[in-house]
Amino acid sequence: MLPVVRSHCDYQSFVAEQLKTHYTGGILCIQSPDWNLIEKFWLTDLSKTAFILRDTFSKQGPRPRDPADMLRSILLMVQTGVSSVTQWVTLLRRVPLYAILSGFIPNKTPGVGTFYDFFARLWASDSPNFSCKKKRKTKKIKKGARKGEKAPTTSPNKVANLVKGLERRSAVFKFLPFDRLCALFKEIFVFKSAQLGLLGDIKNLCLAGDGTPVRTSAYPRSKRTCDCREKGIFDCECPRIYSQPDCNIGWDSSRECYFHGYHLYVYTAAESFYDLPVYPRLYKASRHDSISMLLSAEELQLRYPDWVISRVLLDAAHDAMPIYHYFNNRDILAFIDLNKRRSGQTKYKDDFSLSESGIPICNKGLEMKDNGYDYTRGRRKYRCPLIKKGIVACDSPCSTSSYGRCVYTYTKENIRLFPPIARNSNEWKNAYKRRTSVERSNKREKVDYMLEAARHRSSKMWNIRIYAIMMCQHMDAWFKESDLTLQSTLLTA
Repeated sequence: MLPVVRSHCDYQSFVAEQLKTHYTGGILCIQSPDWNLIEKFWLTDLSKTAFILRDTFSKQGPRPRDPADMLRSILLMVQTGVSSVTQWVTLLRRVPLYAILSGFIPNKTPGVGTFYDFFARLWASDSPNFSCKKKRKTKKIKKGARKGEKAPTTSPNKVANLVKGLERRSAVFKFLPFDRLCALFKEIFVFKSAQLGLLGDIKNLCLAGDGTPVRTSAYPRSKRTCDCREKGIFDCECPRIYSQPDCNIGWDSSRECYFHGYHLYVYTAAESFYDLPVYPRLYKASRHDSISMLLSAEELQLRYPDWVISRVLLDAAHDAMPIYHYFNNRDILAFIDLNKRRSGQTKYKDDFSLSESGIPICNKGLEMKDNGYDYTRGRRKYRCPLIKKGIVACDSPCSTSSYGRCVYTYTKENIRLFPPIARNSNEWKNAYKRRTSVERSNKREKVDYMLEAARHRSSKMWNIRIYAIMMCQHMDAWFKESDLTLQSTLLTA
């Protein structure tokens, strides 16, 4: 049967009534941290949940619980730091406040099976994973050459070939198992944050992207499907059955160790004061940041067609020429830090060389003076650095003109070294310093909400946990923006 759905006002009335019933005149009391939870869920309207999941319900069978209550309970589980569904079901029965905030009557809370039935509604696939459990053993990728350096790409032309493929074919929306989760996150949380102005201007949006490792287990668990061991062959290449087929081994540059799990790539609103995420995506641990970024960028633009992305902020792991062209063809300014391994002085036109940041260096070994960018011609002008009061003060000038030597750099010649906004300018520095918003967002997910504390064995459960954590990040921002105080009004007679 179809669920009985109530409005957010009805939910608020239910909470007020139940709190007065169980927490006034008795031995139960509400502590100060509990009021933060009450006010967060008081502000969060989840009444659209049933409409978004309407295709998952049937007119036959037992009547399910209100999906808004189930989702609310999952978010409350994340807010309270519980990572086990079994433990959460026990807490719902022991703590009346948690049941009331979820939308359940105390002593009439759902069991473990009800939660897993709801998880199935959030995942649009019969399989809990993207790939088949039976596959061949994979090899470790190469680790970073230096301390704190990310793993290199497995193929030097992989990024270029991917960009060519994306440019050759038109973008088509591809249905994925986590589409329902993404729809809930977008419709209920991201759009509301945008309406509140917490993401910046969505018609002139600045995004920051970065990947982070998600460790799911200490090592890959697999089961043999052959009899090679009985034949004395202990290191065979036969297919095995893996308990986590979507995971593999990657290099964690921050911890400087190999790990088994996923590679989480996240886009955040860079101009958001609360570093709010807008699109997360799980990949295999061995995937490079640049590949994950391109695939996520395509999906994000399809899922948010009304948004106008004007700038994207990325770290040095994305410093590849095809990536600059990819964003330039979409009229998006790419602020990307230069990879130090590819930097250094390079020859440029006649007797001039370039510095690490693409500034021409004159014969005296000095960086030339930036004289502005001409957007109509797509070029930047540099003048002699030794001009003082209109006079060339150089003992060996490289031009007979009293104006001094001029050098022009054209963006179309090398968009990586000659971007429209110079890397050494204040405009670049002020924009690029917001790139760390994605790192702060990842810190909130992995440290504050203990993302890796769960012990799931499927991509379905890991996606649900990641989206639930990011929903809580938006809830926290709404709570901090509001001036709501319920403590003096809810429990009054």
